[in-house]
Amino acid sequence: MFTRTRMKGTTALLAVTMPVAPMAAAMAALVAAPVAAHAQTGQQVTVDGARKVLNDLRHDKAFGNAAQMLRKAKAVFIVPQLVKGGFFIGGEGGNGVLMVRNSGGWSDPGFYAIGAASFGLQAGLQQSEVIMLIMTQKGLDGILRDQFKIGAQAGISVVTLGSGVEGAMGGASVPDIVVWSSSTGLYGGLTVDGSIIKSQPNKDAEFYGRPVTPREVLFGSVTSPNAALLRKDMASFG
Repeated sequence: MFTRTRMKGTTALLAVTMPVAPMAAAMAALVAAPVAAHAQTGQQVTVDGARKVLNDLRHDKAFGNAAQMLRKAKAVFIVPQLVKGGFFIGGEGGNGVLMVRNSGGWSDPGFYAIGAASFGLQAGLQQSEVIMLIMTQKGLDGILRDQFKIGAQAGISVVTLGSGVEGAMGGASVPDIVVWSSSTGLYGGLTVDGSIIKSQPNKDAEFYGRPVTPREVLFGSVTSPNAALLRKDMASFG
């Protein structure tokens, strides 16, 4: 380790004795700390964004009976921002959280991403909020598959709010997944067929501070105080 001093118009480096190993460890900590802090912040932004979507769900009349549907849902996948270029160049996608209803209430959030070549965002709109209500065990099992592709899984029905969902909910068979989207106050028109939903274990590890599997988060005892308010918001729907 060195310090800089000035002598007679010149600059000199003076050595300060420090064992090599501790110095290397200190440098590694300085480099790693900002990266970890940034990653944690990124996940928290997604969690806080999910809370905003739930607030919109509660207060926006255009959502219809979605709050009632949420009370019957087995799981929910919330994407605060579905954006152009959010998944790969030229495509659309975004990061979200998946939460599962267990015997003790809602789980902590597992981090997932959704992406597609196009979701059909309306002309001039660059982003959208998305919430998927997973109504059946079959729908949940599909989401939990690695790189689940909507529309490619035989027997899993997906409907969009505003396209006969209320009638479908009252029929003999319940849709497996119900999708709602909001693009600057505009509803409907989002096409999810062909989109891929994929777990993000690296983001789970960053948020919970250790390597965890998606199932450990959704069905185990993994928890974080940073998700407490989101769990409380979910519990308030029943």
